[in-house]
Amino acid sequence: MSRLDSMLRRLTAQRDGLNWAAQQVSGVEGDVLDLGLGNGRTYDHLREVMPERRVWVIDRVLQCHPSCVPPEENFLQGEAEPMLARLADGGHRLALAHYDLGFGVKEQDVAEAAKLSPAILQVMAAGGLIISGQPLVGFEEIDGPEGIPEGRYMFYRAG
Repeated sequence: MSRLDSMLRRLTAQRDGLNWAAQQVSGVEGDVLDLGLGNGRTYDHLREVMPERRVWVIDRVLQCHPSCVPPEENFLQGEAEPMLARLADGGHRLALAHYDLGFGVKEQDVAEAAKLSPAILQVMAAGGLIISGQPLVGFEEIDGPEGIPEGRYMFYRAG
């Protein structure tokens, strides 16, 4: 498969997974988190499909497309673990979280996701969903929407 085809499959799976998750959490109270802003495409999509929810963003740096800059009060800049603790300490709970942090080295990415899993768990509302490109620990893995290739994205429910 070409890198272009792989990218298209990944982006389609991401969009379909987020749309599905947004519907699944309609009855769960809480905010939304995009963990890893990058260019801002996912953040832009989340604020469009969930306009009634506050969408938090955590990233080390703000380097997204100008149309995707989150409001200052919703952007937590820094390392993920202390920023997640800040959300938890502020009493914020998440109905939906999208995990998209990475270094681009699979072993490092998997280790980082495992390390951050307890901090993510602390901010999740009961019944909330986490959509992740990396395996997380301490959550109930669930089946996502049909059509997403196994292993492309993982779907988790917080207890």
